[in-house]
Amino acid sequence: SSNTFLYYLNNLLLLLSSDYDTAPARIFKIIVIGDSNVGKTCLTYRFCGGTFLKNPEATIGVDFRERTLELDGESIKLQIWDTAGQERFRKSMVEHYYRSVHAVIFVYDVTSLSSFESVPEWIEECSRHCVGPLVPRIMVGNKCDLRDRREVPTTAAQCLADSYNFPLFETSAKEPGEKEHVDAIFLTLAYRLKSHKQLRLKQPSESSGGRQLKL
Repeated sequence: SSNTFLYYLNNLLLLLSSDYDTAPARIFKIIVIGDSNVGKTCLTYRFCGGTFLKNPEATIGVDFRERTLELDGESIKLQIWDTAGQERFRKSMVEHYYRSVHAVIFVYDVTSLSSFESVPEWIEECSRHCVGPLVPRIMVGNKCDLRDRREVPTTAAQCLADSYNFPLFETSAKEPGEKEHVDAIFLTLAYRLKSHKQLRLKQPSESSGGRQLKL
């Protein structure tokens, strides 16, 4: 009947209008780099999954996770690439994870002086792979819960961060009370990225889980 036709037509128009009203989330690629065992995987898991990942295996290839945020009424999807710290796992894929990067997080372990001393080398690697100077970068000292084993003073870390004009965060991916602090690290980048171009990538099926790329 005509009433039935009008009913279905009205519902179709409502469905189409809702599709047009909902803007897709803008997608930004953030890479997390640093030496092995500094807690890169645990840091990204804490932000995307909300929990601490016990006994994580060494990342082989690139493991990435996603989280969508609402910032000032706009959906922002952070695609966080957790990269392998060991040289033997990185040589074959380094070009892939530096491609189309929107932001970089350099992670070191506050209980490992050698991981902190490697940060300038990671910064140099970014430059060699054409990560532009306008790409936001931050430094993160992880494992602050291990207070008795600290080898990297905050003053030294702040001095290095200032020399590159990077923000510095110290946190613990393990401590539940530090979750908001971990969130703040990524939110700092998310707000800075809001004005950047959208990254067009094929999306994984998981909304907040991880997927490993073997390149």
